[in-house]
Amino acid sequence: MAVSLFARLKLRVLRNGFRGKPARIAMFVLSLFFGVWFGGGGCLALIASMQPAYPELTALVPVFAGALLVIGWLFGPLLWFGVDETLTPAKFALLPIPRRTLITGLLTAALLGVPVAATLVATSGLVIGTALGHGAVAAVVSALGVVVGLLMCVALSRAVTSAFANLLGSRRVRDLAAIGLALLAALLGPAQIFGISALSRADFSQLKGFAEILGWTPLAAPWSASVSAAQGDYLAGLAKVGIGAATTALLLWWWSATIERAMLGATDASGPRRAAGSGSPVTRFFGRLRWLPATAEGAMVVREARYWWRDTRRRANLITFAVLGVFLPVLFNLGGPSGLLGDDVDIEPLPDNPAIRTGAMVFVGVLAAVAVANQFGFDGTAYALHLATGVPGRREILSRVLGYSLYIVPLIVVISVLVTVLGGNAAEIPLRIGTLLGAYGVSLAACVIVSVFGPYALPETSNPFAVNTGGGLTKSLLALVAMVGSVALSSPLILAAALTGDLWTWLALPVGVAYGVGAVWLGVIIGGDAVDRRGPELLAAITPRG
Repeated sequence: MAVSLFARLKLRVLRNGFRGKPARIAMFVLSLFFGVWFGGGGCLALIASMQPAYPELTALVPVFAGALLVIGWLFGPLLWFGVDETLTPAKFALLPIPRRTLITGLLTAALLGVPVAATLVATSGLVIGTALGHGAVAAVVSALGVVVGLLMCVALSRAVTSAFANLLGSRRVRDLAAIGLALLAALLGPAQIFGISALSRADFSQLKGFAEILGWTPLAAPWSASVSAAQGDYLAGLAKVGIGAATTALLLWWWSATIERAMLGATDASGPRRAAGSGSPVTRFFGRLRWLPATAEGAMVVREARYWWRDTRRRANLITFAVLGVFLPVLFNLGGPSGLLGDDVDIEPLPDNPAIRTGAMVFVGVLAAVAVANQFGFDGTAYALHLATGVPGRREILSRVLGYSLYIVPLIVVISVLVTVLGGNAAEIPLRIGTLLGAYGVSLAACVIVSVFGPYALPETSNPFAVNTGGGLTKSLLALVAMVGSVALSSPLILAAALTGDLWTWLALPVGVAYGVGAVWLGVIIGGDAVDRRGPELLAAITPRG
């Protein structure tokens, strides 16, 4: 009864959220389209892989595809789409609901969504293919594996994001969170490169042996149950289903252990209180940024800089870029025989051409500003204070740009120097810094404009990865629009590199800085004037509903 109540509540909240909001309806319909595309394509591919005529595919595709699916459910919410928290745990904090009932109900509500439906449609190809090629008994085992695998994916996503949100919400362990993500990126990047190299060289027997081992791990066990059933080993298939069920139970226990803090809030996150520093209130407010002018503009920059580190959602975006900003340049520039990975890896490094090097770094610079595409959404109703006090739009945008850049610009310099030093060519430091700063400035200008004309509300929750229904697609589309436009506007940097050749190595720094600063100046003017015109509409768009 309680489970059905949570399901009806989720559907009712969704229905009410669509009333009078054609944009949200359009986003939801578009997400349905992408879900059908992904689910249908995956379903057909898995049906084909389970046919008796292709035993090699049967042994490999379900295992590797299932493992990648689980990894996608693990990292997708953290890095890109966010978690749909239409029913946030905090809304049930004052209700006398047993924890087991709450977890079961929230899990049921989480199953009502486009990502889950798309995953179910895609993985149903295992059941259909097994039924067509291997009989009804094998299909039953396959169906059990698919259901358990789907529950495991949802439980994994919820448990990890809940725990990670708590980690970022605790300022005492925020350094540990940053180090953990950096180590995670350091492991994923080389693993991906070495994995591609290994797959390109391995024969079927090697891949089959690896798939058999992977199939007994929680990462792929539920999906490989279909493989065992197709091969006639029903006991092994049921054992793999049991592994998936046990993993799901552990994940639900983990989620239950972390959900109470998500409901009550991180009341002890700030750690022990520190004595107030000496000096005037203004001096204490500016803190380490006391070199900024003690004016309204300087105070707004300090406020923005503090928010980008203290707000768990903003901090999550900063850490994500720090991870990708280090890994992507290494992948683009240093992979291959002459790079860091040695002679055994067949991924060639980029040619020693300034234009190609510039193009490779443009994407990293563009990525640096994507977090600003919904900067007003982070504020929510707090932005009403800025409207009430009449903050000029250009000052508003400029302070936000400068506050965010206090983190990103030093990080860009560090990334440029690190990649260049690892590559062994110190002469390219100006090229990399100039390219990254130029692309970052262009992307920043585009993103601040997008943030004014395409804002959306974020749910009021401590989870930095939570989004409203349809917000994951909105977030992705806005980021995609900003990135595509920024890459197009950054193309003059690539063209200049192609026309000037080696001279661009030294021209890139002054030209890139000038181009980026000019773009930011133009973005501040356009975005600031738009804020002055549509401030009330902006506030209405970022105000959470329900």
